[in-house]
Amino acid sequence: MSLHLCNPSTFASLLLPISTSLLSLTTAPVTNFSASVPAAYRLTAPAISYTNLSFCNVTLSYTHPGQNDSIIIEAWLPASALLNSTTTNRSTSIWNSRLLAAGGGGYQAGRFELSYEGMKGAIGEGYATITTDAGLGYSITSREWALLSEGNVDLYKLQNLGSVSLGDMGVIGKEVVEAFYGKKPEYSYWNGCSQGGRQGVMLAQRYPGLFDGILAGAPAVYWSEALGGFEWPQVVMKEMGKWPNSCEVSAIGEEATRQCDGLDGVVDGIVGDVEGCLDSFDPFEMVGIEIDCTDLEGRKVQITEEAAAVVNKTWHGRERADGRQVWYGLTPGSDLIVNGSGIAVTNCTDGRCVGKPNPLGKDWFELFIAKSSTFNVVNLSRIELDRFIQTSKQEFGSFVQTDDPDLTEFRRQGSKMITWHGLIDQLLSPKATERYYQQVSAILPETQEFYRHYEVPGLAHCFGGPSGNPTGLLGQLRAWVEEDMVPEASPVNVTRLDGQIEARIVCPYPQKPKLDTSCAEPSGGCWSCEDVARPSLVV
Repeated sequence: MSLHLCNPSTFASLLLPISTSLLSLTTAPVTNFSASVPAAYRLTAPAISYTNLSFCNVTLSYTHPGQNDSIIIEAWLPASALLNSTTTNRSTSIWNSRLLAAGGGGYQAGRFELSYEGMKGAIGEGYATITTDAGLGYSITSREWALLSEGNVDLYKLQNLGSVSLGDMGVIGKEVVEAFYGKKPEYSYWNGCSQGGRQGVMLAQRYPGLFDGILAGAPAVYWSEALGGFEWPQVVMKEMGKWPNSCEVSAIGEEATRQCDGLDGVVDGIVGDVEGCLDSFDPFEMVGIEIDCTDLEGRKVQITEEAAAVVNKTWHGRERADGRQVWYGLTPGSDLIVNGSGIAVTNCTDGRCVGKPNPLGKDWFELFIAKSSTFNVVNLSRIELDRFIQTSKQEFGSFVQTDDPDLTEFRRQGSKMITWHGLIDQLLSPKATERYYQQVSAILPETQEFYRHYEVPGLAHCFGGPSGNPTGLLGQLRAWVEEDMVPEASPVNVTRLDGQIEARIVCPYPQKPKLDTSCAEPSGGCWSCEDVARPSLVV
């Protein structure tokens, strides 16, 4: 496809949804484009590097008349073959006749660093690719758009983030592709994690059939409970009136990993048997142990009972004010601090520590629930957290929750979905995604015919940790959609304790990977998927 078509006149006859009105459209031919995208940023596909690629950048803005919004969709349309491309999935054609949409993260619907990295990878394999900002601009937090005024949430912007912009993007994106190439994409795919994972599940529920295949990593399916989980350790500390130093919390987590490492039969720095670790490792046994605290310039401190309590309650999940457990915790092996941006972080100066709430939960409860730019979530009590989460479900469940397990229409449309979740996710509990899969299966016993879920031991939130990303899933989803090849084991690379990279597999739920101990040197071929009985998740 020649770049001479990369001009506004090519797209003059776009058929937009009846609920929208075009505000502007610009085109920009891009030539001699080079990129190198690591596998982590592609989420479910291998790393790729290439040079001398040309594509047409189409950026359009539109509004929903009467709503005073302005949403931007950006599309990259490959217009030349690649030179010097290195990828295990390399396409040599100009356009592979497919569309791949890139999801968002945090409070960003798309058009930010990670979605752009995903788009770079996509055009490197010949996909036309799209993303949307949902009308929220480049703001990392929701501070700039959440409130119309004190006490009044901008419901249209929240609705656009939650669902509406996703449906618009799928429809408009296909129209843009047809205008440029003369035909609509043969297949359309979604790839996202975290917010992008939630968006993917929302597409399956609310816009079934719009995308043929959906990849949804670490999806914030139960939005209100997920953000309540962000606040839970902070509430625990407030109740105690003690805010342990972050190095105490980290030391307990590191010791849990060391002690629980071999419970799955493999010593590799990964807690593979999460339930076994919760049963066998007691954080309170660490109380009184002296550690070097890097936060205090290497001074020695003793692990306190309060630090053990924070870790224990974060692992076991949120409890209501009456003591009843109502949500899932993070898993041993997950980093509760994460360079100062986790969920059990404190700020310590001059020997005094205070809570440091995670900004995602902080924004949600201060701006959307309290509806105030001056409210301070650090003062929330357990009773108030319970009430805030209930209010979140009541007022905004239809906007952002994606916990509807009835995927009957999605299945009828012939679409396929794969969810995946790292087992040391430091923000969102992998048990939540497992629960959603179980709930779908309870309604549709044939779930595995159209929806599969993968757990990734040793993988943190979307990427990071000793495990690499499940880079085979995009190719497997395509084969499932286009050739009816049902995905089974999927490859991952794990960094062992000795620094060596080992090929392994992850398995479709409820299976788990099992090592053949007769292998002289573990590798991908030494692992197989075995059926495992999974208890029904209830809280």
